[in-house]
Amino acid sequence: MDPTLSLNGDPNIGVFARVFEDLAFVPVESPKEFKDKIAEALDVEVVETFIQGSSVIGLLLNGNSRGFVASGLILDSELDTLQDYGDVLLLGEEMNAAGNVILTNDSFAVVHPDMSSEMQKMIGEFLKVKVIPMSFAGMGTVGMTCACTNAGVLLPARSTPEEIDLLEHQLPSDEFSVGTGSVNMGSNLIGTGLLVNSKGYLAGNTTTGFELGRIEDVFGFL
Repeated sequence: MDPTLSLNGDPNIGVFARVFEDLAFVPVESPKEFKDKIAEALDVEVVETFIQGSSVIGLLLNGNSRGFVASGLILDSELDTLQDYGDVLLLGEEMNAAGNVILTNDSFAVVHPDMSSEMQKMIGEFLKVKVIPMSFAGMGTVGMTCACTNAGVLLPARSTPEEIDLLEHQLPSDEFSVGTGSVNMGSNLIGTGLLVNSKGYLAGNTTTGFELGRIEDVFGFL
């Protein structure tokens, strides 16, 4: 299977969809081929919804196996949809774009370095993870700058050695893979062009063969 995908010609698939281990949330009325490829490549149930009335689900939703973190401005019907599949934590007006300011798996959550300590504590307790405030390549929007699973994390190619070293020293396991790369012909906003879980991945359709190789290496798909 070709491991690349677009949504109506847009390679920024991570902006519009959010993937978990068993679920993927995609915009309402997404093309059938878009939904089918996500379901097959990542072995997930695909759920159509909006978040905050918007199709940019990847920017506004995140979480792990213990629950979802979403913008507190979502509609009641959208909240009902999420609650059909798990517990939901709603963020207040400060940094409420959860998919933009949180990078998380089942062990840790890297968050925007300017996030308040109260919000950090709330996220850590809800997801039951260690919270690490950081930025990479000078960008605090870690949810769109990076991508991670329970096996590895892909950081932007412009991340500094100091940033990489700091993250590695705070991770819970030496077996966790940390690497750098890009998507969509050199974009350092990895999360905007990558959907990944432990079972597979899909990258934006302008991602090069070299970039695909880095994704496969870091997340253990080789």
